[in-house]
Amino acid sequence: MSAADNTIALPFLAGLNDENDPVFEELQVEVTEESPLTVRLLRSPLFARNYAAGDRIKVVDAAAADYELVQRSGNLCVRVFRRYQLDVIAESLTPAIEKLDGSLDLVSEHALVYSIHVSIGFQTIETLLNNTVADYPDTVWYYGNVYDPVDGTTPLGWWQEFENQN
Repeated sequence: MSAADNTIALPFLAGLNDENDPVFEELQVEVTEESPLTVRLLRSPLFARNYAAGDRIKVVDAAAADYELVQRSGNLCVRVFRRYQLDVIAESLTPAIEKLDGSLDLVSEHALVYSIHVSIGFQTIETLLNNTVADYPDTVWYYGNVYDPVDGTTPLGWWQEFENQN
């Protein structure tokens, strides 16, 4: 850990490979408390589910990628996938997300990851994403922290606590 910025990289479970072995995604975090070790995600992950930028997480066992979510930031993790010419999507979508106070957290060869606060509203966010994707039929987007990571379909409902604050 760098004394200057308190950031470290930790492994997070990203899924299972064809042999059913775990695959990990390394994420940059900021240490917020030393004991018990509690960290804050600096960016939303590409593959690790149930997390977004700003979430506070207690490290149970880093070697086993075992963590306990302490507090949600209110950010949604939005993942956009496209096989070719992802830059065209980024050029269109990124400024629109930034106008809503969101951020582009990650760019890979076939994916973009955005963080945007739930207070913007699901309808506003989904309309923006759906309109962008409609122009590029080979593009799909998903939330990374809205549905249960086990079944992938049950809404987690965590955003209700943020709706009640307004």
